[in-house]
Amino acid sequence: MKKYTWLIVIGAIALLVVIGFSFTVAQRNALIALEESVNAAWSEVDNQLQRRSDLIPNLVATVQGFAAQEREVFADIADARARLAGAGSVRETAESYEQLQSALGRLLVVVENYPQLRSNENFIRLQDELAGTENRIAVARQRYNSSVQTFNGRIRMFPASLFAPGLGLSQRDYFEISEAAREVPRVDFN
Repeated sequence: MKKYTWLIVIGAIALLVVIGFSFTVAQRNALIALEESVNAAWSEVDNQLQRRSDLIPNLVATVQGFAAQEREVFADIADARARLAGAGSVRETAESYEQLQSALGRLLVVVENYPQLRSNENFIRLQDELAGTENRIAVARQRYNSSVQTFNGRIRMFPASLFAPGLGLSQRDYFEISEAAREVPRVDFN
């Protein structure tokens, strides 16, 4: 009878170890999958920002042919584009994105002063491409922020909060714009 009791105890302990190990592996795998989801979402944001960055020189070149005297606007766009390309974090990317948005806004004000440019087929096509890219960026940002929300929530909740620090996982930054960038730009053509 004693022999069976020891076997039952050893079996129960082994079963608990297997269950505990399985639970740990499942938690670890779920956290890694969520982290990869955030990484993939950020990659899509980065991809769309690069697409936009690649379109901008064509747009600038088209406008430059009509408005060569607007050097400051072109320099601001080039500087903002370089900052965006060199951004190393989500925060730096968001700040660079805002700077580029502002410079592009000033470029579109310049365009308003050149009616023949507004009717130029190349300009219209580039403007449409840029608008489409802006929509893609908005969708990619939304997906990234949604993935970050899920990831951040999960690593803060029990039991994942026990495993996240050991895996080197910490909260991710949202892709947010500053309060200043939320203000509607004032355009006056008078």
